[in-house]
Amino acid sequence: MDTRFVVLYATRLFSLLFLSFFRCRDLGLHRLDFELFPDSTQPMNSSREHIAGEAIDDLVRPAFLRDGYVVVRGLCDTVLCNEMREQILASLDPLIGPAEFETDVGYPGAPSSRDVFGGDTPRRLLHAYARHSAFRGWAGGCEVQSYLSALLDDQDVCLSQSHHNCVMTKCPGYSSATLWHQDIRYWSFDVPELISVWLALGDENSSNGALKVIPGTHVLEIERGRLDRDLFLRPELSENRQLIRQAVFIDLAIGDVLFFHCRLFHAAGKNRSDEVKLSSVFTYHTGTNKPIPGTRSAQYPSVQVRPDSP
Repeated sequence: MDTRFVVLYATRLFSLLFLSFFRCRDLGLHRLDFELFPDSTQPMNSSREHIAGEAIDDLVRPAFLRDGYVVVRGLCDTVLCNEMREQILASLDPLIGPAEFETDVGYPGAPSSRDVFGGDTPRRLLHAYARHSAFRGWAGGCEVQSYLSALLDDQDVCLSQSHHNCVMTKCPGYSSATLWHQDIRYWSFDVPELISVWLALGDENSSNGALKVIPGTHVLEIERGRLDRDLFLRPELSENRQLIRQAVFIDLAIGDVLFFHCRLFHAAGKNRSDEVKLSSVFTYHTGTNKPIPGTRSAQYPSVQVRPDSP
């Protein structure tokens, strides 16, 4: 290899990291998790520190476009997280609806009916945006808006009240496993370009049903025959098994945020711990990407996200 090329590449890389370091130091920015080198075949290493803020366009967006997701550590303040946790726990006992129950979806491990023991286990609390100002403050806040504007490449960002807009309440004992799927499968927009924002309100790991993702699958064209009746990946097919072997767990701590594309294949296991796992999830689209009239995606009006949202 030409030594001049090596020196030039190393100099440019050092300059980028040097500049990014001072951006982070001066702006009090957050950790990011993604692969810095696109040619790497290793899965995401959640212990590495990366760059945010003014470098979102330079580093975060390219990684998101390549992998279909990015993790930002500590993006949500712990005080706000705890406020949301308090509201959720108060809404679980006694249960304050609307809610979706594990039996409603019938995923693997869910109770067989509402009449059996554990049949009243909630899977998620719905309409989170309207439940409390803490959820609105987070979902419409400047932290989320700044990342979404860069990732969507558009300042006009809207929150869908028809999809996600919920708190995932993965309870021990009766929670179900979610098979490999893309969220866009049941959504109807002009273009399949939406981003979901998953906020951990406590630790998330393999023991309590953390998310798993398959990097890069948001750009794959999957033949219909590789999906089952409900549009989950068919794990018995060899080509799907090869794809699933590339999956990585997304371990999160309270305040960590996963941004992921609506076409990214993801899954989650059962909660085998002793505590409920809580996560807030909101989905966003650009103002020009409209829901198809008459579909479930148009059931509720979207909310425009502004930095000064309440």
